[in-house]
Amino acid sequence: MPVAAILRLGERIRAERARQGLSLRGLARAVGLSPSLISQIETGRCQPSVSTLYAITTALGVSVEEVFGDGDAVACPRPGPALARRTGTAGPVGPVGPDARPARPAGLEARGPVFRHGARDVLELQGGVTWERLGHVPGTSADFLLVTYPPGSSSSPDGQLMRHPGTEYGYLLRGELTVTVAASTHRMTPGDAVSFRSATPHSYRNDGRVPAVGVWFVAGAGGPSGAGNTGLSFSIAKH
Repeated sequence: MPVAAILRLGERIRAERARQGLSLRGLARAVGLSPSLISQIETGRCQPSVSTLYAITTALGVSVEEVFGDGDAVACPRPGPALARRTGTAGPVGPVGPDARPARPAGLEARGPVFRHGARDVLELQGGVTWERLGHVPGTSADFLLVTYPPGSSSSPDGQLMRHPGTEYGYLLRGELTVTVAASTHRMTPGDAVSFRSATPHSYRNDGRVPAVGVWFVAGAGGPSGAGNTGLSFSIAKH
């Protein structure tokens, strides 16, 4: 993993919430979390899990791209049962590891069209899950990411299923990753690929002993999820 920034995610979330005239309690109600947890995320005292981040960006009607920024990361407490009721639940997951805190080298900036290795933005989430931004075209709504799940990590510390706008495509480069989509669970190994509508309840976890690393692309990631985007289109493609 190249040295890069931990992004000031909370400040961007707070700014977008304020821009929309939405209160902290209003956002908390929309995502099924406590106002105190939303406040901790906005003030940078903790980083959300993957499922919590998608719940927040979906409620705000923005893509993950729109909340990238600069800052530090610490772990968040586990979300309460309200979010579990909202997103559904999956089986138990292994323990999550501590969050690392790499620093951003001075003067490094990710600029298109070529996003240089070692100069890309990195967002670290709960459990040490990292999203490295591989590219961005202004005015578009897509997430193009190098995703790393350390051993024992997951998209939610409680194994909750998440759903959000867009269509999801992933290709696993290293390690093993367990993906659950609706009622089906599959173990991905290097060379396997996955694709499905992101509005279908899903989760990821790494039950292996080495980091799981892959390239993920979520098209149409911004805006509220429409009723017509709930059908399942899922495949594991063997290399």
